Amino acid sequence: MRVWPGTAYPLGATWDGAGTNFALFSEVATRVQLCLFDADGTEAHVEVTEVDGFVWHCYLPDLGPGQLYGYRVHGPYAPAEGQLCNPAKLLLDPYGKAVQGSVRWNQALFSASPAGQPGPDSTDSAPFMPRNVVINPYFDWAADRHPGTPYHETVIYEAHVRGLTMRHPQVPPELRGSYAGLACPAVIDHLTRLGVTAIELMPVHQFVSEQDVVARGLVNYWGYNTISFLAPHNGYSSSREPHGQVAEFKAMVKALHEAGIEVLLDVVYNHTAEGGGGGPTLSFRGIDNAAYYQLAQDDPSVYLDYTGCGNSLNVRHPHALQLIMDSLRYWVLDMHVDGFRFDLASALARELHEVDRLAAFFELVQQDPVVSQVKLIAEPWDVGEGGYQVGKFPPLWSEWNGKYRDTVRDFWRGEPAALPEFASRISGSSDLYETSARRPVASVNFVTCHDGFTLADLVSYDAKHNEANGQQNTDGSDDNRSWNCGTEGPTDDQSINELRARQVRNFLVTLFCSQGVPMLLAGDELGRTQRGNNNAYCQDNELSWVDWQAADAEAGQPLLDFAAALTRLRRDHPVFRRRRFFSGLPSGPAADGLRDISWLTPAGHEMTIDDWRAGYARSLAVLLNGNAISEPGPRGEAITDSHFLLLFNAHSDTVTFTLPEPDLAPCWQVVVDTAENQDGNEGPVAGHLAAATSLPVPARAIVVLQAGLAG
Repeated sequence: MRVWPGTAYPLGATWDGAGTNFALFSEVATRVQLCLFDADGTEAHVEVTEVDGFVWHCYLPDLGPGQLYGYRVHGPYAPAEGQLCNPAKLLLDPYGKAVQGSVRWNQALFSASPAGQPGPDSTDSAPFMPRNVVINPYFDWAADRHPGTPYHETVIYEAHVRGLTMRHPQVPPELRGSYAGLACPAVIDHLTRLGVTAIELMPVHQFVSEQDVVARGLVNYWGYNTISFLAPHNGYSSSREPHGQVAEFKAMVKALHEAGIEVLLDVVYNHTAEGGGGGPTLSFRGIDNAAYYQLAQDDPSVYLDYTGCGNSLNVRHPHALQLIMDSLRYWVLDMHVDGFRFDLASALARELHEVDRLAAFFELVQQDPVVSQVKLIAEPWDVGEGGYQVGKFPPLWSEWNGKYRDTVRDFWRGEPAALPEFASRISGSSDLYETSARRPVASVNFVTCHDGFTLADLVSYDAKHNEANGQQNTDGSDDNRSWNCGTEGPTDDQSINELRARQVRNFLVTLFCSQGVPMLLAGDELGRTQRGNNNAYCQDNELSWVDWQAADAEAGQPLLDFAAALTRLRRDHPVFRRRRFFSGLPSGPAADGLRDISWLTPAGHEMTIDDWRAGYARSLAVLLNGNAISEPGPRGEAITDSHFLLLFNAHSDTVTFTLPEPDLAPCWQVVVDTAENQDGNEGPVAGHLAAATSLPVPARAIVVLQAGLAG
């Protein structure tokens, strides 16, 4: 085989149409072997002798797409110094763009010898390791383009590639659970019908199921255990080609873009699948352990862990930072994705032990001409001290607003003294974001997400029921802020089931009428249940998969119609998706003089300090001034809308509200009534009311009224 020097850039395996360049960073390596595999597993070695700036590289002019490969890195094995090179261990390329096979757990995967034996383990790990695959990067994108949906018009749908389609009757069986299955017309039609503008996919980077999870007969279903930051997970590919997942992923993105739907990826750059001390040697640990992982300064054998997963990526090292940035750019430029949600993003902001929002990672993102132009969403917490950082990320970022989730749940389960914070959260959480020069879209609002109860379970269970996970129900959060409406789990009591359905509608109306960016968990619009499991990370089965047929047969379609009507309401009325925060001051035409937002008691009076402080208060009215949308339209035109009145009643009894006087509007049209929408008709119930009249709102219900329409 001919071996040419090649180049140190780009890192990874790059086929140029004639041959393949290989480049691997390791500062501690004394020798690097490129391992090439035949289909039958036969291994051949190529000595990589060229080194520039600690990047080992070569070019093989006779090698192209489909070639299986890995690395063996020679160097110091000194655990006390944080150095763990062991050439007996086959290593995945950190820049590999495709992976074939999966990890098969065996002692050979661990560099440390079994207890009591000195030195590193010398057993060859190759029989138990997946391989990287050289890919063909060329793909016919045709006229594909990023939809570019403005943030304030965005509706996010959080979904799992496999779980969304495994039970879909209109997806061909051979495509279910795959990228190609998600791209099927029936799935895309559902998303467009629902009004989704962006689908946020749970991790699709190549990941590994942990050894202890596999030992329990389960798998890592969620995928928050990455091993390759540039490779689409091969388990979600329907292709039989060794690198077919790459083209299949691209085709999925192209199909979603054609429907005007953006693709956001949930990315896990905070840790890797190699875990902490005693974990397997799969890639980074054997290449340059101290460069890729944060180690304790006083004892480099100890991994700093801000993630709860055993290790934390060393974002202070330039090559670890480069890997993250190169990965992000690759997914934008080569795979055409439209943005990212960063898992445990506070871990990426840590300089030494402190969370610093001006950390090097955020500075790199800010100045990057590619990454800075896509949607960036932080999960603004980690498990380390001071890791809860909601509201503290830089101006470029939006955040999962955990305070929104908790407050809205508290309000609708009837917690006392929840009213003031509820008002703050539904109006955009200016207390969290305005002081950092951000706008309401900094808040990604959600009531449920993959981590926790589904929406149906939120109103059906007071406690978690995670026995199926094999951890004696000790896993998962105990702080669910849920309410079972009187009975734990399924019931034949019609009154309880009607109340649960109303509570689900209350949560949906609250979500889509709140300022910020709404995010809906896949299947919540169909009444999906996990039977009380609030931590289904290891459940790759019908417990987690969306049950499309049950939704069709039972309450799913009316709920889907209701949710779709809410997204249309939000889309058609900019008063629900303002680009700037409310001021609470008179705004709009001079003759109007109405505040841009007004908080009213059920009697129709402005809320006073005493009203806000009344711990028993669980009802209020919110008047949104449609003439006070202060930002211009895309062509500089003034934007106005109707006035809207939102009546929230989380009380256990009916509360009578008084509508505004005729000088504001002669009449009001009921556009949403969560207590009445139970008959399966498409869209909310309609009705008209004269100004200044009384309107009884039943217990635990919302009524949304639009002003100025003749009765």
